[in-house]
Amino acid sequence: MAAPADAEVLVGLGSEHDLAVVEQATREAAGHGRALHLLHVFNWQAAFSADTVAAPRQQAEELITQAAQLAHRIEPDLTVNAEIVEGAMLPTLIRRSETAFLLAVGDSGMAGSGQGVPAETSAVQLAARAGCPLLVVRREPPPQGPVLVGVDGSPSSHLALRWALACAARRDTPLLAMRVAETDEDTDAVAEQLGEAMDRHAHHHPEVSTECRVVRGDPGKVLVDTSRSAQVVLVAARGDEPGRAILGAVAQSLLYHSPAPVVVVRGLAEVPLAGPGTRPNRDRRP
Repeated sequence: MAAPADAEVLVGLGSEHDLAVVEQATREAAGHGRALHLLHVFNWQAAFSADTVAAPRQQAEELITQAAQLAHRIEPDLTVNAEIVEGAMLPTLIRRSETAFLLAVGDSGMAGSGQGVPAETSAVQLAARAGCPLLVVRREPPPQGPVLVGVDGSPSSHLALRWALACAARRDTPLLAMRVAETDEDTDAVAEQLGEAMDRHAHHHPEVSTECRVVRGDPGKVLVDTSRSAQVVLVAARGDEPGRAILGAVAQSLLYHSPAPVVVVRGLAEVPLAGPGTRPNRDRRP
């Protein structure tokens, strides 16, 4: 299923911690020529446990207003829609993601926690079940390094590479494509495959400086370590891992441990990467 031409960048707002998500999602929406849709899911059950029922609702309205104002300050010409809906957050975001261009959420405090991360964490569940690519934003700003993408040769990793090239073009920054070879793989053959994949897609963005790198090791660990100097990292939801379910081990490792924002590319076999109002983002902000 392809996203409609008017599909929006959807932001799941839970608390003030997610204003960092709004900031980055606003730039993503402007760069793609898409509208921004701010969505806060209001839980009445939690509201009834508060001192007054009115207070949580007022806080929700203040949050959505604050987020909309922030988006307009960053991109004054951007179309911003804001909405409060009643229900449960996870099923609501999964349902709305089916018609979104990109879904952006916070990382639920995963990055730098140094602890085991439950599979029920919202960002993990959305990475596995969303109907569109997912951007997971960290609370700490990333360095101004390259865009990093993991490529394993699978069809889904080719789509991740396409997204990464467009991402690097918008940021006016280099792209680093990495392939982690298994111990029994011929690194020269793997490097040739990676180069061919880059040649297949890079002509769409000839202005992007690209580097292909092949290393041996554990794919998740290598990409997490490399992501420490990247401004954003992209990966397919499930690459060439036939034994995995709907979220691969590499995507999970990056979600749990990468300090950089992570884009999990999923949900769409083919998608136009830009709307009619696309413009490059040359300020090099994350």
